[in-house]
Amino acid sequence: MRDVTAPPANIRPRAKTGPRRDAEGFLPLEAYGALGEGRSVALSGEDGGIDWWCVPNMDSPPLFDRLLAGDAALPDGSLAGHFTIRPEGEVTVTRRYRDHSNVLETRFDSAAGTAVLTESLNSGIAGRLPWCELARRLDGISGEMTFAVTLRLGHRAGLRSPYRAPNGPYKLFHVGRVMGLFLHGDALEITREEDDVIEGRLTLRAGGREVLAIVAGQEEPLVVPALADVDARIDRSDREWRDWAQVFGDGTPESAFLLRQALALKLLLYSPSGAIAAAATTSLPERIGGDKNYDYRYAWVRDAGYTITAFLALGVEAESKAALSWLLNQLCEHGARVCFALDGGVHDRIDRLQMPGWRRSAPVLDGNRAARQHQHGTYGDIFETVAAFIARGNIIDHRSAETLSHLADDCSDRWRQKDSGIWELPELEHYTMSKISCWQALNRAVELADSGHLPTTQRDRWARERDRIAAWIDENCWDPEIGAYVMYPGTRKLDAALILAVRFEFDGQDRLRSTLDAIDRDLGAGPFHHRYTGMDREEGCFLACSFWMAEARALLGDPEDGHRRLKALRHALGAGVGILPEMIDPDSRAWLGNLPQGLSHLAALQAAATLRRLDGAMPQRG
Repeated sequence: MRDVTAPPANIRPRAKTGPRRDAEGFLPLEAYGALGEGRSVALSGEDGGIDWWCVPNMDSPPLFDRLLAGDAALPDGSLAGHFTIRPEGEVTVTRRYRDHSNVLETRFDSAAGTAVLTESLNSGIAGRLPWCELARRLDGISGEMTFAVTLRLGHRAGLRSPYRAPNGPYKLFHVGRVMGLFLHGDALEITREEDDVIEGRLTLRAGGREVLAIVAGQEEPLVVPALADVDARIDRSDREWRDWAQVFGDGTPESAFLLRQALALKLLLYSPSGAIAAAATTSLPERIGGDKNYDYRYAWVRDAGYTITAFLALGVEAESKAALSWLLNQLCEHGARVCFALDGGVHDRIDRLQMPGWRRSAPVLDGNRAARQHQHGTYGDIFETVAAFIARGNIIDHRSAETLSHLADDCSDRWRQKDSGIWELPELEHYTMSKISCWQALNRAVELADSGHLPTTQRDRWARERDRIAAWIDENCWDPEIGAYVMYPGTRKLDAALILAVRFEFDGQDRLRSTLDAIDRDLGAGPFHHRYTGMDREEGCFLACSFWMAEARALLGDPEDGHRRLKALRHALGAGVGILPEMIDPDSRAWLGNLPQGLSHLAALQAAATLRRLDGAMPQRG
């Protein structure tokens, strides 16, 4: 049994429980940790409230949705769903992930006693369970503590009405097609039972242990495990995480940071298909009170490609191969699309749900229209990913090679056209970063053809188009007065996405270095960066850009500057337990946007890995 009697040395007390959840029932985003098992992700607040869990899949409707509604009544009169185990009275909270694991521990200290809440979305002996199992264990450490327990089922923005019905010796809950069961011991004193809510109280003394859990599935038979088995699976899941994480560690703080990014990314790997979700949530705003809210529970080619490349560099081969196979299959079937549904295919519908949004920042959306756009970046992303896969000594199949050849031809034909750019903008332009992505794609295509991995029939054409793109960029996208590549020809706007040109090995280090200086000067805000000119008035800073900058400075010959930037970012983001959002307010340091955000974790991981490699601690393998 794990010793939970002493607070871990690597965590610090958080604010007291009461004031962190505001009068409308919202927690700051930095107060959440994430749980997952390869199919779904739950967000657990520091006060014991699980406010987000989509069942059975990451992109299913949420069973718990207080994250996007708070405690106010929704238009249909219902309340948002959550599963809360809240200590009564005033407490101080400390929390952390277990070392090398995504099992989360929250310690509650009060004048009356101390208890530890351990949470896991459980896996089994053979990996992911064929049902969803959310396990929550309370251990009494000292004195006595009483907890208020609430299980409130969400109404899916008024689209479903939950109910409970007997089935044999059990009373199951039903929400749409989802059926589930609340498991608990006799120590929980039930004080209220209705169709959509169960409330109770639980008193825990030193040495005591109680386990509460939810098992659920969708239109399938349901296993009813013993609580002792659920309890044991918490520790088994912890061992599974630690076994997976063994490839990363050398015991240094830098390795611990790198590993935490990899563990967060692992939460977003959707194991039924091999897809990689961009984030686990929808509609968390990029600015409080703004309307830039999006559903990120889809697999973007860019994010998936970056994840595969990063995992390959770290020796994580099984997940990388599965994700690449899925991605190539989707591109073969549907062409150069921006994103795909987690189970495959192109979904471009979008529904606006009748919910107020986090801290009343509407809209709340189900669906994403990005699949309707064309982005030239897709070409560069997939070719960079395949090149990294082959560089590790792996092989692609004939069908994949044919798909890639067609994509290279398509890129050769379309690079002169305008697109929506990496930021998925409604204004079509000749975005500089899009052209660089086309150059990147054709450069990698030529390399793959020269090494025998792609047919050589069109190799010379790809090379000529690659060179034309480079010449076009230098002629049209460089502004000598600013001393930088601009966002697109004819503008003076700067684009932080151009930082990535360094990683992609685009020609001209002097111009790239000058461009980075201009981005720091005009888009920087402390250690953070806005995405492009004008965004300081519309949204927070985009975390990935700042991690890209740390990596790029190191690649351009200044690893000391890269280390300094990474250290500053880690310090500025220290309010969280280990997951990252999309954005941050550079003044208040409040987190913004969907989370855990894959691109933020990817950028952090790649910056740390690049610096470690340049320091000689992680030599590249050919």
